[in-house]
Amino acid sequence: MRWLPVICSYILYSMGFVSRVATQGDLPALMPVIDAAIGELQKGFLDAAQIESSRAIMGLDTQLIDDGTYFVVEEAGRIAGCGGWSRRATLYGGDHSAGRDAALLDPEVEPAKVRAMYTHPDFARRGVGRLILRLCEQAARKEGFRRLDLMGTMAGRPLYESAGFRVVEELTDAAGGVPVPLVRMRKALGPE
Repeated sequence: MRWLPVICSYILYSMGFVSRVATQGDLPALMPVIDAAIGELQKGFLDAAQIESSRAIMGLDTQLIDDGTYFVVEEAGRIAGCGGWSRRATLYGGDHSAGRDAALLDPEVEPAKVRAMYTHPDFARRGVGRLILRLCEQAARKEGFRRLDLMGTMAGRPLYESAGFRVVEELTDAAGGVPVPLVRMRKALGPE
């Protein structure tokens, strides 16, 4: 099965996707992608009130960009998606979220965090999320992490399960006024 990542990389490259580390200069272009993903891709999983409430708990934590752990995926110069990972304790939420914790994690005993995964609706189900997950896994593994955790939305759960994450906790977050269902998920990182 070691040939599978090579085939996936070839398919993604042949589809025209390129990836790179995000910069602060990307923020104006990332925000509309994030907004569209939150507003459109959760339909069918959450009602309108839950989608609106989820805006209080979702978003981009720019610490990821400052840390160099946030990726942008583009096709023909257009942002198709973004997402990253963190060596810090915060599991989810954006700059506006309360309770963020910038403490560095110990890769020997703590999992790295997959954070702020968003795909523009025009690029949904074309491999953007898988590419970002693969980039996150490779980078976290390179820094010595043995596990990844993430807080998944109902819309993201099928992608994460298909990528080998398993549910470790189901919960709701009502920071936006209406409870939004979430799933904490985990994946062991084996050798590459």
